[in-house]
Parts: sequence; structure tokens; C-alpha cells
Amino acid sequence: MIVMFLSVIIPTRNRSSLLEKVIQSLILQTYPKENFEIIIVDNGSTDGTKCVVESFKNDLSNLIYIYYPELGLHVGRHAGLALSKGEILVYGDDDIEAFPTWLEGVAESFQDPAVALVGGNDLPRFESAPPEWVEQLWQVTPWGKTIGEYSLIDFGNDVKEIPPYYVYGCNFSIRKKILLMVGGFHPDSMPDDMLKYRGDGESAVSDVIITKKYRVIFNPKASVYHLVSASRMTISYIHKRGYIQGISDSYSYIRKRGHQNLINLLQAYYYFSKEICLLKIRKILKKIVSPNDFFILGHLEGYLYHQREVYYNREILEWTLKKDYFIDPLSDDSQFVRQ
Repeated sequence: MIVMFLSVIIPTRNRSSLLEKVIQSLILQTYPKENFEIIIVDNGSTDGTKCVVESFKNDLSNLIYIYYPELGLHVGRHAGLALSKGEILVYGDDDIEAFPTWLEGVAESFQDPAVALVGGNDLPRFESAPPEWVEQLWQVTPWGKTIGEYSLIDFGNDVKEIPPYYVYGCNFSIRKKILLMVGGFHPDSMPDDMLKYRGDGESAVSDVIITKKYRVIFNPKASVYHLVSASRMTISYIHKRGYIQGISDSYSYIRKRGHQNLINLLQAYYYFSKEICLLKIRKILKKIVSPNDFFILGHLEGYLYHQREVYYNREILEWTLKKDYFIDPLSDDSQFVRQ
């Protein structure tokens, strides 16, 4: 196998206890430590994130800490990109624990120059025993099963080619030149008071990969455990997750069709009113038997919320239609701090 240098990028914000587990799993990698760097992008934390990273300095000489206070997951992702040395970028969330073979599997799959994107299993690590209805969230695909609401994937133990939409952001490895060519990530996770600025994250990257007919590989070696916290195993979270997805889908619709094709709000209310009313009535009467009903209700509400924001707020329209969202952490006016 040709040895390649990998840049592992972990954006984080105020989750130092989880971050510690991620870094610990990186110490145990079977891939040679001299062949990868770890860039922790602190996206404005006020907890002990910096101290946690510094506590691993003796174990990982290739560990880099960045502080960048501007909020947004895309900000952390792009700051890591700007400072990375590797031609392969390995993005992980701060609530994963990597298999020891994670980086070995990534490097193995990128031996083929036609491969643009690599993922693996994102297996659940439940914080507590899940309610019975969680089992209903699993969706069967031709490649295996998945729960999109929790970014979980179980595609088995065989290497296979898959669609890019099944490489979730919690375990997302991509060639740097491809990510630069497609214009980077769109806005993704945001605090609740900034949801109007949310976009569709890595989905646009996946769209281009399909258009360009690049290969996407699932490698079971490149797998992680992904935390499913107790707070996410609630119906209210499923509703919120649908709401967030509705915002992202509205953003995608506008990006692809242009603001002149904004859906007419009166038509949208008319089109969705029956479904919304039925779901709300069922919710009041406690007749909802599937968590997917709550997701659908949230999705409709989130979609319409974003459409209204874009329709009435020029700033949000311009944000939604931006060419790219790159932020240069090395610019003169940057708030970036490397420590």
C-alpha cells in the first residue's frame, strides 16, 4: 500500500468530555502516527476544550489546536482545511470513537485515484437503553441499513461502492483537491438562534461527486462509533431533526432554482395545510404511532420557516445564494488563534 499523509479534522464546541474519547481513539490507530496529523478546531468553546487537547500533547506530537470563535460547523471544517498538510482530509465529529483501523481503511481506499470520497460504518453507541420506537427509524437500502436522524450506518463488513449521500459528515473522508474544486461545504450545524443561516452541509459536495462520476467507497475498516445521547432519543428531538432538515431542503431548493423561483408562500401553505393539520390533530389526540410522523411535521414547519425568512429578509437570501463560504483563518482580520 502506498503510504499517504492524512489530515484528521475535528471541529468541536463545548463538548470537552466527548472530545477526550475521540482523541483517545486516535492514539490507538494502526496507521503510523507520522503519517497523519490531527487538527482540533475549537469553534468558540467556553469549557475545558483547550485543556483536554493539551493533555494529549505527550501522546500525539502531531496534534494541533485551533481556536476560531465564529460559529458554524462549516467554519470549523474550512479552518481545518486551510491549515491541513494532507491531500486526504478525514473529517470526524466530536462525538465519535474511531475504530483502530479507521485511518488504515481510509488510506487503503484512496489508493485508487478515481476515488473521491470514503466512508464506513457509523455504528450506534447509545448513552442509555433506546426506546422501542427507535428501531422503527432504521431504513433498509440496497447497501445496508441506516438511521439518517442519528447519522448511523450499518452496511456490513464488505468493501463496496455506494452513493455519496451515505457518507455522513461524522465520518467523511475526501480528497482535498475535490473539496476545493466543489467550493467547500455549505453551512451546517448552527446554534438554535442562528438556524436561519443553516444550509445543506456536505450534500452539495455529494451532488458534484455524482455529476462528475467520481467513485465513493465504503470500507468497513474506516468505521466509527457514533454517540446517540439520551436527549436525542425523544420524540421532541425527532421533530426538531425534521425541522432542521426542512430548513436544509429549502436552502437546497433555492440554491438549485434561484431566488426568482421561490415557492409562493400562499401556495405552499395551501399545498401543505392538509398534511400539517392532520399531523397536528393526530399529535393532539396522541394518535401518532410512528416517530416518522413527528419528523414529517417538523420538516414541513422548517421548510416553510426558511422560505419565509428568505422571502422577507434580503440578508438571508444573499447568504443562501453565496458562491462559497470559505473563511481564510490566516487573513489579517481573522480571529483565528493557533496554539
